[in-house]
Amino acid sequence: MNMGRVVLASGNAGKLRELGELLAPLGLDLRPQSEWRTPEADENGLSFVENALIKARHAAAHTGLPAIADDSGLVVPALGGEPGIHSARFSREGTDAANNARLLTEMNTLGGEQRAAHFYCAMVMMRHPRDPAPVISTGQWHGRILMAPRGDGGFGYDPLFLVPGENCTSAELPVATKNRLSHRGQAVAGLLAALRRAADDGD
Repeated sequence: MNMGRVVLASGNAGKLRELGELLAPLGLDLRPQSEWRTPEADENGLSFVENALIKARHAAAHTGLPAIADDSGLVVPALGGEPGIHSARFSREGTDAANNARLLTEMNTLGGEQRAAHFYCAMVMMRHPRDPAPVISTGQWHGRILMAPRGDGGFGYDPLFLVPGENCTSAELPVATKNRLSHRGQAVAGLLAALRRAADDGD
């Protein structure tokens, strides 16, 4: 399957690298939206799916190309779902280190099942800005939040996210294992399956 050039609606280097590996089976020429000096979209949705749609539509309109966007983050039920759609900007600084530090502070008094959390990913592909039937796929990855970070891999909250059955954090997993288990890996698998079905149907 070769879909030609597609713009990725993200400027996050870690996400670009991870999605590039996951989307390799599509045989597409995946380019970051920064190549077209695309400004950041106004992510004013109230859910991951809404924000993914906003980003994909914005990138497609600015570049004139099909666009793929994902919106993902960490959901901690004991914090009312935070950091949620604000995961990348949970702290004032908005850096991975500062976001992790704030999360640990917010969860300082929580223990046991209260430290349960899951990553959520909504992924969207739009053929053009007014695509009436964008492809949407989601994934969830359940685990728990540690009291201190472990591991140097990944990005975001990976050093705090303990993976069930692996006895390590997301930041300590081999890349291939993380891609297979993660919320983003699940969403990509769903996207690939949907696009293959569309190709088989001649859509």
